[in-house]
Amino acid sequence: MNRKPTLPVYQVVIKPKTGWQLIDWKEIKEYKDLIYFLILRDVKSLYKQTVLGFSWAILRPFLKMIVFSVIFGGIAKIPSDGIPYPLFSYAGLVAWEYFANSLKRSSGSLISGSGIFTKVYFPRLILPIVPCIASLVDFVIALSIVFIMMFIYGYVISWTILYIPILVLLMLLTASGLGMWLSALAIQYRDVPYGVEFLVQLLMYAAPVIFPVSWLPESLKLYLGIYPMYGVIEGFRSAILHQTPMPWDLIGIGAVSAIIMLFAGAYYFKKKERIFSDVA
Repeated sequence: MNRKPTLPVYQVVIKPKTGWQLIDWKEIKEYKDLIYFLILRDVKSLYKQTVLGFSWAILRPFLKMIVFSVIFGGIAKIPSDGIPYPLFSYAGLVAWEYFANSLKRSSGSLISGSGIFTKVYFPRLILPIVPCIASLVDFVIALSIVFIMMFIYGYVISWTILYIPILVLLMLLTASGLGMWLSALAIQYRDVPYGVEFLVQLLMYAAPVIFPVSWLPESLKLYLGIYPMYGVIEGFRSAILHQTPMPWDLIGIGAVSAIIMLFAGAYYFKKKERIFSDVA
């Protein structure tokens, strides 16, 4: 009697990693298809069943620009480095809106994704990073209005816009680092997302969105550069409007600070990762 050949049985055993490696880039690369799907899902779900759709990416900073121009530019007479205040404030709001939206979405990413990571394995670190990448779609849409406003006010595009990718990378590192930290806190303490809403408001008025860095005492500038959005926002205005020189000192300090935030956030995330499934 002939027996049918049996197929070999393979088992995949997932073991905790040893050694000092906060971010396993090789493993994340293996899940690039999942990252693409999650980014696409985030972009689609954000404006699903909305009347205006992607127009909200423009309306949010544009409406804030109108309010800021009336209150801070018109009534308070806050200087704007010789730039028309609507253009000055909108150029800063484009960068800020990306950072604020990334932070809010990233902080709640583990809570909204608990139905996925409690059932299948994949690097959990992907979840807080995905909203930061997906928010770049809004950023690009909102940025296009800056160039229309430049044409209206008689500004020309300069080669300095080539610095924009550097500033975008700095924004991405900052938002991802803080997002990892806040998402790990939020999955355990569910009132953290409410605190993030308040934190974002405070951080906006602490950043040079409504005022120029030149308005501040010279002695404070380098200390404020520890907050990466100082260099990013001022850098965006310089790269796009080329009215002031690039603040490389603020950008340099901010880059060091952003890298520290990224690795500190990854360390805290990996430290708390073992309890995610228990508290989700």
